[in-house]
Amino acid sequence: MIDMDELKFDEKGLIPAIVVDAISKKVLTLAYMNRESLALSMEKELTCFWSRSRQELWLKGETSGNFQHIVSITADCDKDALLVMVEPDGPACHEGSFSCFKNPVFQSEARHEFSYEGLYDLLVGRKKDKPEGSYTTYLFEKGLDKILKKVGEESTEVIIAAKAEDKAETIYEIADLAYHVMVLMVQAGISLEDVQKELAGRHVIDHKVKQEKMTK
Repeated sequence: MIDMDELKFDEKGLIPAIVVDAISKKVLTLAYMNRESLALSMEKELTCFWSRSRQELWLKGETSGNFQHIVSITADCDKDALLVMVEPDGPACHEGSFSCFKNPVFQSEARHEFSYEGLYDLLVGRKKDKPEGSYTTYLFEKGLDKILKKVGEESTEVIIAAKAEDKAETIYEIADLAYHVMVLMVQAGISLEDVQKELAGRHVIDHKVKQEKMTK
């Protein structure tokens, strides 16, 4: 751990803090901290910033209830910027959106960013709008039994490919399985965040078990 004195605050005594959701890894906001707000953030384990417009300390969530519980704070290589990983209680943006970054400026036509969140949203749209000719629409129209059957079939295909030690085919079948599992999630009303929180909880438990084994 580095000492706060090693950080490089600017001429106004501020350092930029990039706040990221610890589970989804989405960038939530960019704010600024001074020494006092950083010290309070670490003491309370809640993000506290310096408001440049109001010229005062600003504990995120103090009025809205959307606190940001700090998981970790890391400085960059030059020690003049901070990455703050948090578990948020609600939206980061004062306008009510999950992230402050929501206004597209440029999108490459040749390169497309993939995310599980984007795929999930697309599947939700398919379930709602049911566009004709879509395989996903077909699955939702057939219902839960059909979706479960496909999950079972794709699970078997993964096993067969993995047993054959065919890496390319295994990757292909895992992708098929992941897609059908996400269709099942949408059908069952299970969000990505639900699964991420479950996995995060298991990671903590696993870490504790490993520690207990090491101390015996």
